Amino acid sequence: MHPQILIMTELIKEIEKRKTFGIISHPDAGKTTLTEKLLLFGGAIQEAGAVKSNKIKKGATSDFMEIERQRGISVATSVLAFNYKNHKINILDTPGHKDFAEDTYRTLTAVDSVIVVIDVAKGVEEQTEKLVQVCRMRKMPMIVFINKLDREGKDAFDLLDEVEQKLGLKVVPLSLPIGMGSDFQGIYNIWERNIQLFLEEKKQKVGETMKFDDVQSSDIDEIIGEKAANTLREELELVHSVYPEFNRDEYINGNLQPVFFGSALNNFGVRELLDAFIEIAPMPQPKQADTRIVKPQEEKFSGFVFKIHANMDPKHRDRLAFVKIVSGIFKKNENYLLVRENKNMKFSSPNAFFADKKEVVEKSFPGDIVGLHDTGNFRIGDTLTAGEKLNFKGIPSFSPEHFRYINNADPLKAKQLAKGIDQLMDEGVAQLFTLEMNGRKIIGTVGALQYEVIQYRLEHEYGAKCHYENIAIHKACWLEADEKSEEFKEFARLKQRFLARDKYGQLVFLADSPFTISMTQEKFPNVKLRFISEI
Repeated sequence: MHPQILIMTELIKEIEKRKTFGIISHPDAGKTTLTEKLLLFGGAIQEAGAVKSNKIKKGATSDFMEIERQRGISVATSVLAFNYKNHKINILDTPGHKDFAEDTYRTLTAVDSVIVVIDVAKGVEEQTEKLVQVCRMRKMPMIVFINKLDREGKDAFDLLDEVEQKLGLKVVPLSLPIGMGSDFQGIYNIWERNIQLFLEEKKQKVGETMKFDDVQSSDIDEIIGEKAANTLREELELVHSVYPEFNRDEYINGNLQPVFFGSALNNFGVRELLDAFIEIAPMPQPKQADTRIVKPQEEKFSGFVFKIHANMDPKHRDRLAFVKIVSGIFKKNENYLLVRENKNMKFSSPNAFFADKKEVVEKSFPGDIVGLHDTGNFRIGDTLTAGEKLNFKGIPSFSPEHFRYINNADPLKAKQLAKGIDQLMDEGVAQLFTLEMNGRKIIGTVGALQYEVIQYRLEHEYGAKCHYENIAIHKACWLEADEKSEEFKEFARLKQRFLARDKYGQLVFLADSPFTISMTQEKFPNVKLRFISEI
């Protein structure tokens, strides 16, 4: 067979195997635990590090950084992969905490579908609403997993209503709980027509699964009791009369969302979720670039950087750029074009992530995430190609909501501080603004918790100390204007105290109030203010 045909056959076969998805939720809904249990089913880890009362007993696999372990929250998106039933599954676990929402928005540009985790007792929470809104805008396929069924929680149908109303979704339950909390007996899997029993004494193991083609069978009464069996039959009837039939095309187009019930901590309902996921979830999808749509099956490689992580291993000070492969085959030691810099680069040790381990890979395929060692060449949003000059649609930087001056607390460590700030800002943890007037540095973040993270990481990873000082800024506005015009010169004269440059040299107006913004827009109509920067 012609070598070209062989390459294309391999490419198509590998694309069909791959599923890349993100897990989103409000903090504490059990997202990190679910990630672990999926890895457990994939055989990628041997035992789960159970997350107990927010102290991580054994350090959950996907929480890389020390500060996450202390707080029991995920503050950086982790990339994990495993094999299951001849599929290669890539999970992007995202921070649930609202202070890290920007990292999550960026991660959503790199996945083909999403699993939304909801706590059975708390129902739909604010952070979930915001993230689902982004997924709906992008018409992303979503599966809903209602978690923690072994605890007392809301009625299954009330939860389904809440998901429809608050998240604006059109749901179809593919499993139903039998009882809840102390009465929880198991799950009826509508998708596979079987009952999985919950055996209390086998908390960390999965109970037996029994197939029932006929829900009217008297065997069900014997297993779960007559009362529970009759309730189950009534509820199934209600499901069939109220909810639409599952339709995969509708799900793929983002118009229909299947719902599963389970308890991730107790390994319950996770296999059902995973089995249905590999059957219905989309394989790697085409992506819009500035000049055309790029399809995964194209022979030539292309990909984009959606995340940069400094100090994945503090001993080696390595910086990894996470690249989502959009098309073609990415090969070790081949020359690729960094489009923004018009510069050719080759990578001798591209990393793939398998559970909590990194390994060097010879080649990677669309849908995969590769980690490239970076000495400071990459920015978030960069495009890499086999030579074609195209850029994938910008990954947004939002205007921060909190601003503080950053000051050096140890004059002997000025160099380390500058390097640390520079690298952490490249990760997109926060944004750096340097005042035009006096060169003072201001750090802007989406959430206040990031200041702690920055301070902690500067000290522990770079040996630098800093302290903060408050400053009254309402919003960062990126400027679009003709800098030679008289109008702009007048604007710059009046507002010079509030003008700064971001990390990429773009001019930014740091407005101190909504009133200032509206007055500026009125007085200087040709100076356009933007609240999102797309690099």
